[in-house]
Amino acid sequence: MSRSDFLKLVDELMEKEPGTLAGPESLEEHGWDSLSVISFIALVDEQFGFTVPPVELAKCTRVDDLLALVGGRLQPA
Repeated sequence: MSRSDFLKLVDELMEKEPGTLAGPESLEEHGWDSLSVISFIALVDEQFGFTVPPVELAKCTRVDDLLALVGGRLQPA
């Protein structure tokens, strides 16, 4: 999965138009909440087959932080 494909999934998860999120955006400003956290954990498990460490996810404040959690599993652009 490419970075842009992953961002589209995060857009969908956060109920944004495709192409809204690029990376530097604040999660809080885009409605990140406890349901988003659960949905993100499920998304990563489904797409990549691993469980996001909750401690690491709790540190995320920007979309780029979410990308960093799965970065090694994304295909180069």
